[in-house]
Amino acid sequence: MFETLSPYRISGKPILADTRTSAEPFLEAMRQPDLMVPIRSLGENHRSRIEEHLLTLSAQDRYFRFGFSAKDEQVKAYVAGLNFERDEIFGIYNSRLKLIAMAHLAYSSETRACASSEFGVSVLEPVRGRGYGRRLFERAVMHARNEGVTAMYVHVLSENTAMLKIARRAGATVVRDGAESEAHLSLTPPTFHTQMSEIMEEHLALANYHFKAQAKQFWDTFSRMQQAWIPVKQEAEID
Repeated sequence: MFETLSPYRISGKPILADTRTSAEPFLEAMRQPDLMVPIRSLGENHRSRIEEHLLTLSAQDRYFRFGFSAKDEQVKAYVAGLNFERDEIFGIYNSRLKLIAMAHLAYSSETRACASSEFGVSVLEPVRGRGYGRRLFERAVMHARNEGVTAMYVHVLSENTAMLKIARRAGATVVRDGAESEAHLSLTPPTFHTQMSEIMEEHLALANYHFKAQAKQFWDTFSRMQQAWIPVKQEAEID
């Protein structure tokens, strides 16, 4: 099933103190994620790759992602309207620097704790079933917590069982209303661990991306040299 999410709203108030017991942050720090995936924040220089990713989606995939079967022109307009200064956009790249999964957390105002937000996630068909949609959702939840958001409301198509499963697994309460469903997830206050985890995840993802970029550059250069060398070798053999 396509791992995607229709728009939902986030609202909440800033938290001034962490009311958990002293043992909880330690236990949380000891808990390891089920799936380690390098997820990095995407900026303006990734806009073209975001467009390429979304245009790759089929009509059915776009229906789940946007809530309707978006045409190419509508997808391009959506990408052109992305606000990288205000919103948060996360992505997962493969070894060839192809954007295989992405999530968009769009805020309605600059004040995060008082803002509403829309969230969408898409995963390319060849890499579905690996938990990328869930990890992007978890990454967005952690970021929302660190921004002071206390409640997350997810509005999703009822037939999008994959996203509903992700929401329920995160502890959300799901209420179905015909063709749409709403999931409510209460977020705990940010902690030193969640803030440091987000910083570390971003640094590791950036390092992973730069390593892949350097490896791709090396192999692309090697391939061009090899292609140029083969004709020379063939001419030498003929002579």
